[in-house]
Amino acid sequence: MVRVKRGTIAHKRREKLLKYAKGFRWSRKSKERAAREGLLHAWSHAFSGRKLKKRTARYLWQTKISASAKSSNTSYSKLIGGLKKKNIELDRKILAELAQHHPEVFAKVLSMASL
Repeated sequence: MVRVKRGTIAHKRREKLLKYAKGFRWSRKSKERAAREGLLHAWSHAFSGRKLKKRTARYLWQTKISASAKSSNTSYSKLIGGLKKKNIELDRKILAELAQHHPEVFAKVLSMASL
């Protein structure tokens, strides 16, 4: 039987872990135990950060729509209510894009909502 030297799989696992910890400060980038601890925290914060990113994006869209609606002498809530009554299914992301980059199209949407 041939001799089997151990440790290749464990070494690969450690190298993979340290690859994820690249860019961390101090010993967290080079020591396995510190890197594992740092990654546990980093991944949990990354999960909540992705949710927070969506939340802040939606808030920004609402602000852009509201600002354009106010310049047309109406309010955000009246605009959204009018769109729902007329069954115009444009989401807030598209409305914010129209309000910012295509104000003439946004004005047509406002007239279609008949405010």
